[in-house]
Amino acid sequence: MKLQASAPTHLHTFTGYGEGYVMVNGTRHERSLIVLPERIEPWPVAGFEALAEEHFALIAELKPEVVLLGTGGRLRFPHPRLTAPLTRARIGLEVMDVQAACRTYNILMAEERKVAAALLFA
Repeated sequence: MKLQASAPTHLHTFTGYGEGYVMVNGTRHERSLIVLPERIEPWPVAGFEALAEEHFALIAELKPEVVLLGTGGRLRFPHPRLTAPLTRARIGLEVMDVQAACRTYNILMAEERKVAAALLFA
């Protein structure tokens, strides 16, 4: 039996990833970005060490129900004071490496969840 993925083509899904990049619907991205099912936003963050509260406030304005924070090639947790805008907006946060964030995003997006992947590349 041949199985094929059946995801709506008008929604953004991760189609690949590697060292320092991800592919969304076949387009390569090498800078920090926020991916939602209906849109892609640049995320003006130079890297994990540069994260600030306003970066999470920007995500909160997009009103996802859960955010998957991809912290590069390894798992790093931001200080809770930085993620406070998400907490105040009652938005869930899961922290993982970029590859895990891409895989998890695709699963949640296919379940029609309002998910955002916020990915860091430095």
